[in-house]
Amino acid sequence: MLLFSPNPLGSNPLPCFKSPSRYNALPPFRTRLAEALCREPRKMQPCLGHEQGSAVVEFTFLALLLMVPLVYFVITVGQIQGGSFAVVGAADQAAKVYVAQADASTAEAAAEQAVALGLSDFGLQADRARMSTICNPADCQAAGSTVTVTVSLNVPLPFIPFAEGLSATEVEASSTQLVGRYR
Repeated sequence: MLLFSPNPLGSNPLPCFKSPSRYNALPPFRTRLAEALCREPRKMQPCLGHEQGSAVVEFTFLALLLMVPLVYFVITVGQIQGGSFAVVGAADQAAKVYVAQADASTAEAAAEQAVALGLSDFGLQADRARMSTICNPADCQAAGSTVTVTVSLNVPLPFIPFAEGLSATEVEASSTQLVGRYR
C-alpha cells in the first residue's frame, strides 16, 4: 500500500466533482495538500468559472464607495465640534472684555474684536458669526448689572469653498459676566 503517490502533483488534473457518484476517484494526498497550501497554481477547469482576481477590484471599489463618505462625515463632525469650541471661547472672552471697558461704544467694539480673535484661533472666519449683547438692567456700564454676550456661527461644510450659502449647522453659545464695582 502506497501512502504517497510517486508523482506529487498527480498525472492528470483534478476531476470536476459535479455529482456524488464521482467521489470514488479522489486525487492523491500530496496533490490535495499542495493545493491547500497554494504551492502550485491550479489548472483552470471548466467548472471553476472565470472569477480569478475580481475580489481585489470589488474590494477597492466598495472601500472607496463606503470610506469616502465616512471620512467626510468624520471631518464634518470635527468641524462642527471645533466651531462649538470656538463660539464658547469667543462668547466668554467677549463678555469679559465688554465688562472691563469704560463706555458702551468702546465695549461693543472690543467685544467684536474679541469674537473675531477667538474664532480666528480655530481657523474660522469672523464674517460667518453674529454677536448680540443683552444687559440687565438696561445700563450696561452700571455696577452690578449683568452683560450676556451671545455668539452664533454658521459652520461651513469642509472642502466646499464655492458653496457660500451652505453650512453644516449653526452653533451658538452665551456667556454672562457681572459688571464690577471697581474697574
